[in-house]
Amino acid sequence: MQQKPATAISLRERLAQGVLLLFGALIITGLAIQLYFVYCQFFKSYDENLQMANEISWKIDGTFKNSPGNIWYNADDHIWVQSVTNKVVIGKLAGNRNLEFGVKNVLEEYLQEKGLNLSPDAENKLKVEIVYLDVLTTKKNVSVFHKNEQEVVIRLKGILYKEGIKVKEVIVEESSSEISMSTLIVDEGGKFNQTSLSNALKKGCDKLITKLFEK
Repeated sequence: MQQKPATAISLRERLAQGVLLLFGALIITGLAIQLYFVYCQFFKSYDENLQMANEISWKIDGTFKNSPGNIWYNADDHIWVQSVTNKVVIGKLAGNRNLEFGVKNVLEEYLQEKGLNLSPDAENKLKVEIVYLDVLTTKKNVSVFHKNEQEVVIRLKGILYKEGIKVKEVIVEESSSEISMSTLIVDEGGKFNQTSLSNALKKGCDKLITKLFEK
C-alpha cells in the first residue's frame, strides 16, 4: 500500500492546528469580553457604561463615518476650505471680506455636490485666492453692426494640500456679461444682489473644483 509523503501529512496537520487555535482564540476573546461586561454591570456606574458604549458605537457605527477614528472613515472623502483670500487690488470689491465669505459658501456647495464631506479635521485642505475681479468692455461685430458688451471677469487660484503638503495648484477664469459694478452689493453673509455676478462666481468655483480633483 502506497504511503503519502510525511511532508504533506505534516502540512495538513499544521493547517488543522492553526484553524483550531484560531477558533480557540476567538472563543477565549468572546468569553473575556462577556466577563468584562459582567464586571462593568456590577462594579461600574451607569454613566461609565454609557460612555463606553458610546465610544464603541462611535468607532464602529457607520453613522459616524465622517469622524476620524471611525473604522469606516475615508480621509480622501473629506476636505476643508481653510481660507479664501481676496487679492483683488482694483475696483469696488478690492479687499472686500464679504466677497471672501460668498466665494467660500459657493466652494463648499460644489465640494459637497462632488460627494466630499466638509470637516475641519480633514487631511485635505483647500486655500483659494480671488486673484482678479473687474469689468471688461469688449467689442463685438455682427455683420455691419458694432456692439460694446461689458463682462465681469473673475480669476481664482486654488491650492490643494494633503497633510500640510501642497499637491496641486490651478488657476481658472470665468466671466458673465451685462453687469454693472456700480450697483453691486455683497452683504455680510456673502450674498450677491446681482444674479449675473453670482453665476460668474459659481462657474469659476465649479471649474476650480473640477480641475483640482480631475484625475
